[in-house]
Amino acid sequence: MEISVGQLADFLQAEVIGDRSVIVRNVRGVEEAEAGDLTFVVDEKYVALLERSKASAVLVRADLEVTCKIPQIRVKDPREALRRLVAAFAPPPITYAPGVHPTAIVAEDAVLGKNVSVQPYAVVEAGVTIGDDVVIGAHCYIGHYTTIGEGSFLYPRVTIRERVVIGKRVIIHPGVVIGADGFGYEQVNGKYEKIPQVGTVVIEDDVEIGANTTIDRARFDKTIVRRGTKIDNLVMIAHNCEVGEDTILCGQVGLSGSAKVGNHVIMAGQSGMVGHIKIHDNIIIGAQCGVTKELVKPGFYIGSPATPHMTYKKRESIVVRLPEIYKRLVALEKEVEELTGRKSGGKESEG
Repeated sequence: MEISVGQLADFLQAEVIGDRSVIVRNVRGVEEAEAGDLTFVVDEKYVALLERSKASAVLVRADLEVTCKIPQIRVKDPREALRRLVAAFAPPPITYAPGVHPTAIVAEDAVLGKNVSVQPYAVVEAGVTIGDDVVIGAHCYIGHYTTIGEGSFLYPRVTIRERVVIGKRVIIHPGVVIGADGFGYEQVNGKYEKIPQVGTVVIEDDVEIGANTTIDRARFDKTIVRRGTKIDNLVMIAHNCEVGEDTILCGQVGLSGSAKVGNHVIMAGQSGMVGHIKIHDNIIIGAQCGVTKELVKPGFYIGSPATPHMTYKKRESIVVRLPEIYKRLVALEKEVEELTGRKSGGKESEG
């Protein structure tokens, strides 16, 4: 992209402060930006960084007071403005021609909808049903009797095992495995015997699943990811879990077997929960937080075990002072012992 500040402002219907003729070619964060880059400032805490930024122009939230040498494009919402710019000026998306590549293997009884694209070396097993406008990337494996809804997109090397249900407009990134056996064993005569995992996985409409995430099939019934949920890379969802609608699971989140996560929940990176408990709706779980008991009240939880944010902060403010408190306690004990000893001695001498 090579475009003037004035052209960008006209496209966004925004005000310009500074030289409209300056040319920008790329977009970068305020600290990473170089000459020729457009950067952006959404929050007041980043305003000071503009002093050192090498960017050629900046998108600024209109209600912020900013003084800088580079041209400002003042917009109500810089994030939304960037989204519009990317959509308008980004290279055209990659498209995939409908049809089955000669190297792909598709079972005779598999049902493919209109405009389905099956890329090189993909395997589609018997009994599979694939809806209209689906793309099956190179080296994907679609197991027996699986259903994939219309408009879904599977990037290369996705593995979906047998009898899984994938909804409409689902995006699945490379390396994802859906429907592997749940981790279930029991001891018999001192040895671990495998518990059959005969359930399935259901992924509802408009879900996105990040690279190398694994979603295990249920022991019985189904593991469910509900409509609109977005899952980051390297997430582990165990057997019989249920994830609600419009929920976010960030990188390396782990859900143990039969855990339930409600609607509009955010689980930050490396957080996790034990099995057979529930996180209810509208709850935020902080990074590396360990959820060991059911959480009902909406709010922000951190720590391990998970604790309401303000309670945790109060507790930690005491914990960091423990060395100081301990020294004071030792000194006070010594002082009390000395005072007690003098009083005892005095009474004895008076007797």
